[in-house]
Amino acid sequence: MATRITILGASGSVGSAVADVVAAHPDRFEVEAVIGGRDARALAAVALRLRARLAVLADGEGGPALAEALAGSGIASAAGETAVLEAVDRECDLVVAAIAGTAGLRPTHRALRAGRRIALANKECLVTAGHVFMRDAARAGATVLPLDSEHNALFQALGNATVEDVEAMTLTASGGPFRDWPAQAIAEATPEQALKHPNWSMGAKITVDSAGLMNKGLELIEAHHLFGLPAARLRAVVHPQSIVHGIVHFRDGSLAAGLAMPDMRVPVAHCLAWPERLDMAVPRLDLAAMGCLTFAEPDTARFPALRLAREALEQGGAAPTVLNAANEVAVEAFLAGRIRFGDIARLVEAVCTHEGGGPAPAEIDEALAVDLAARERTRAYLRQSY
Repeated sequence: MATRITILGASGSVGSAVADVVAAHPDRFEVEAVIGGRDARALAAVALRLRARLAVLADGEGGPALAEALAGSGIASAAGETAVLEAVDRECDLVVAAIAGTAGLRPTHRALRAGRRIALANKECLVTAGHVFMRDAARAGATVLPLDSEHNALFQALGNATVEDVEAMTLTASGGPFRDWPAQAIAEATPEQALKHPNWSMGAKITVDSAGLMNKGLELIEAHHLFGLPAARLRAVVHPQSIVHGIVHFRDGSLAAGLAMPDMRVPVAHCLAWPERLDMAVPRLDLAAMGCLTFAEPDTARFPALRLAREALEQGGAAPTVLNAANEVAVEAFLAGRIRFGDIARLVEAVCTHEGGGPAPAEIDEALAVDLAARERTRAYLRQSY
C-alpha cells in the first residue's frame, strides 16, 4: 500500500528534494497535499508534478493565482492560514515539515497531534518550542523522524541503541564560505559572499546561518530535544568535505558515523521509507577517491554565533526561543543591506543578554508570544543602533 504524504514547505529547497524522491517512486507514495508560502506558480508546478490532491498557499492573497495555475488539473486549491491547518488535518500517513521559520511551528504541531509520522526539517519547532513539541509528540504517539542531514545521520548511526548507551554526539559543520577568512573580513562580508555555500544548495536564511555557524548552534539545540542529551554531551566540529554528517560516541569507546555525499535526497529517502530503504539514483561516496577527510575545532572567536547558541542551550528556559527570534530578524536585516555580517551576532547577543530569561514555554501560544516579543525588541535595537 502506498504511503500517503503531506508536504509542508513543498516549494522550498527541502521540498524540492522530497519531490525528487516521491517522483522517483510513484508506486510507493501518494501526495495528499502540498503547502507553500507565497509562490503560487512554484507550488502549482510541484502539485502537478506529484499529482497532489490539494495545493495550499499560506498567503491568502495568492489564492486566485494558484487556482488559475491549476485550472483543469483536477487538483483542488486553497489559501490562507486556516486553509493550511485544514490541509494538515487531512488523512495521511506522513507529514514532511519543511516550512522555514516559525511559520512552520503551528502547522507542524497540528500534524503531530494526530499521532502521525513527522519528517522534521523545520528547526524552529525544536529551537523555539522543543519541550512542547516533543512532549506533545509523545502524548499523541507521533513518531518524529529527523530529516536534517546531521540529525538524520545521528539517528541512523544510533541504530537500535538507547540514549543510555551514548556518551556524546557530534554534529559536523562545513565551515561555510568564510571558514578560512580572517575575523575582519568575515565581519565585513556581503550578502552575496555569505550566500555562496561551498557544499549545499539551501534557502537564503539557512545559508547565512551556515556562514556564521549559527546553523550548527541551532542544530545542537535540536539534537538536545531529539535525543535527550544535555549540552555537555553535544559537540560540533568543522568538517569541510561534508561527508561525515554526524557521529555517535558510545560509552564503550566505539563510534558510529553517518556518511553520505552532501545531497538532501539521502535523508529524505530515509525518512519517507523508514523503517525500510529505497533505491535512489544519488551520487555514491567513493572513500578512496575522496582520499582525505579532515576535522577541526570550530573557532568561536571568529564565529561567535555558535557560542551564543551553546550558551542559550546551557541556559535553557526561554533562551533558545529568544535566540532564534533575534537571529531571524538580524539575518533579515543583513540580507536587506541594513547591517554588516558581523553585526548579526552582536545584535543577537544584545537581545539575548537583556531578554533571554524566563521559563521554557509550556504551550505553542506561549512560545509564539516569547518569539514575538523578542522580535520586537530586536527591531527596536535595530532602530536605535543602525
